[in-house]
Amino acid sequence: MIEDSSLFLIDTNILVYASEELNDTKNKKAKELVDKCWLGKTNLAVSSQNLAEFIFVVTKKGKLDFEKARIFASYIIFFEGFKKINHTPQTIIAAAEISTEFKIPFWDALLAATMRENGIFNIYTENAKDFKMPWIKAVNPFT
Repeated sequence: MIEDSSLFLIDTNILVYASEELNDTKNKKAKELVDKCWLGKTNLAVSSQNLAEFIFVVTKKGKLDFEKARIFASYIIFFEGFKKINHTPQTIIAAAEISTEFKIPFWDALLAATMRENGIFNIYTENAKDFKMPWIKAVNPFT
């Protein structure tokens, strides 16, 4: 996979904030990041894991109903400005190793392993502490 040093993956928490209608600081900043992609000013990456987590989180917490969550995810899936990445069965093994080595939750390790396998080394996330691997630059857009 060819590395794109300027490409950022957008984490689930940013997608959740972007989908909300709260008009608070986090909502505005998350929407700004996503809107830059919609407007063609930047490209972002998203994993299938992020999209699945997004639907689970927003519907479980009552932020969106399933139809609105499906529509939001569909926009991202079918919009070419978002690079979609997936994990493989081998990624799961790498994630288990990353989780153990860096003492982070498995799901964050799976995302980190998926990013590495797809040549993406930057992530926008509120949880930058969970991505302290030497190959990842984690940026909290809210700080």
